[in-house]
Amino acid sequence: MGGVTVRLDDLPLRDDLRGMTPYGAPQAALPVALNVNENTHPVPAEVADDILDAIARALRDVNRYPDREFSGLREAFADYLGHGLTREQIWAANGSNEVLQHILQAFGGPGRRALGFGPTYSMYPILTRATGAEWVAGEREHDFTLSPASAAEQVVRENPDIVFLCAPNNPTGTPLGLDVIEAVYAVTDGIVIVDEAYQEFSPHDEPSAVTLLPGRARLVVSRTMSKAFAFAGARVGYLAADPAVIDALRLVRLPYHLSALTQAAATAALGHADTMLSMVDEIVAQRDRISATVAALGYTAHASWTNFVLFGGVDDPAATWKALYDRGVLIRDVGIAHHLRVTAGTADETTAFLDALASVGSRA
Repeated sequence: MGGVTVRLDDLPLRDDLRGMTPYGAPQAALPVALNVNENTHPVPAEVADDILDAIARALRDVNRYPDREFSGLREAFADYLGHGLTREQIWAANGSNEVLQHILQAFGGPGRRALGFGPTYSMYPILTRATGAEWVAGEREHDFTLSPASAAEQVVRENPDIVFLCAPNNPTGTPLGLDVIEAVYAVTDGIVIVDEAYQEFSPHDEPSAVTLLPGRARLVVSRTMSKAFAFAGARVGYLAADPAVIDALRLVRLPYHLSALTQAAATAALGHADTMLSMVDEIVAQRDRISATVAALGYTAHASWTNFVLFGGVDDPAATWKALYDRGVLIRDVGIAHHLRVTAGTADETTAFLDALASVGSRA
């Protein structure tokens, strides 16, 4: 019992899933883990205490199903985003990946296509194919930027049903202007998803795509609590869109998909938004420190409005990654030739990475 008796290929798997590999970043218990863009700062003690109290209260009724419409949490997200949003324009799920999956289930599927501009978030094609749609890989410029004209031209040429715009982009950190979003929306009749997972790390005066929602019923702005809110382990993502889009997502979500404990924890955390976000400026400072130092070491640091830095000029990324690993530092090889990516951690974690990189040798 419990032994493997067949191979995956021996099972009656869907044909379109054959040959696919699951998402997975290396997991290792190293002293400095800076590979998956987590917020490495712990939740502040006073906020953690309030979250624990909220969960304890929710536990008293955990024998009952949770609020299916998670009304209180949607209200809290609307208040956090501002711009006159109401809870009827908000959706949430177990991480932004499930939010994106709901969109693909509702508006994608067999016979439909989704387009993203690579290199970009690796889950977009995985989610697209897993929900039965076809993935189309668009292109960026050599510096990973995306112009309104190029983006619009590619959308017109490919005619996708869904367009992914990662703003700012993962894994490159590249900013994306609102003019690109406007240009893409104007040339498609499909759903346009703006993934703002890292929006809080952008300059404070840079507007969110949320400001473009009025009058654009097919525009969706996705967010997560994993990054700026240090809530990766809680798995809470959300989006803002027209109420009709929210109604469409209800058709595909599982019943009671957000547990009462998740709703309680996220609502309590949002009640301390200022405290939870107080670490963002420190993270941005460490990000900029990484960019300056890797450049001094002879690498190329790409512009980033996120909590990570993609740096190029790495002669042998695999060897450099392994050398850092052997020094107790875990970063990410994202598959871009001669590049590696590192998350901005605490000051001590950043120092450990930079010291280790320097010891490996410039342009290893």
